[in-house]
Amino acid sequence: MHPAFDHDLTRAQIDADYTARNCTSAEGFAAVIAQYQALSQPARQFQNARLDVPYDPASAERMDLFAIGQNRPVFLFIHGGYWRALSKGHSAFMAPMLAAQGIATAVPDYTLAPAASLPEITRQMRAAVAYLWHNAAALGIDRNRIIVGGSSAGGHLAAALAMPGWQADFGLPDHAVHAALPISGLFDLAPIARSHVQDWMHLTPDEVTRLSPLRHIAGTARSHIAVAEVETPGFHRQSQAYAKALGVPLLTVAGRNHFDVILDLQDADSALSQALLQMFRD
Repeated sequence: MHPAFDHDLTRAQIDADYTARNCTSAEGFAAVIAQYQALSQPARQFQNARLDVPYDPASAERMDLFAIGQNRPVFLFIHGGYWRALSKGHSAFMAPMLAAQGIATAVPDYTLAPAASLPEITRQMRAAVAYLWHNAAALGIDRNRIIVGGSSAGGHLAAALAMPGWQADFGLPDHAVHAALPISGLFDLAPIARSHVQDWMHLTPDEVTRLSPLRHIAGTARSHIAVAEVETPGFHRQSQAYAKALGVPLLTVAGRNHFDVILDLQDADSALSQALLQMFRD
């Protein structure tokens, strides 16, 4: 049996260590969320943007696509928000930088908890990969260079896409995901099931086992793990453990917190963007 992550912590410690807002002020949090949306607007003005594209008939959820065409590689970015907040409208701020590098961006919505369970949210994100892979020729993207990424809960979902064992159910080859970039993610859900997040996630023991990427390391897609320097301890421990288990370096993004770290993806010269761009070159 896999040992439960952070099993020795009290409920109070877990809540403190996994309350991401503890790493910034209320004003700082609100300002960054507003930036997500404002900085995503320029991408929506792209001449070749395709907005609200249905990718999953079962849920009717949609994605936005930017700078597609010319057999471009694509970055599928999954937003965070503890699986219950934010949207694709907050999540396209990296598209202009990537477009300048000849890379397309795909930003999906998923049904937010508690309306959807974590197995259903994960299924939707896997359906998003399947949509890109199966429709690559029509979309003008390179299905052999689909890289997934996300932050916080989106980092968990990106890692869940890098996991083995689900691809055949979607008619995909084992390595449909070329690589993954989880940022300040969650990789073992045991402490989450003991935290305040359980109030809306309602995770079962079986779901914790099946959907914890740290428990399914063998066969994981090539990954680069990043974490913000200014983080609560739980997110640091999770990223350190996942990087160690995969045998890859951990990129600690200096001077950034849980929420503003992903804004570094606007700048091609940032350490985070350089890590992502190198994954497309490899």
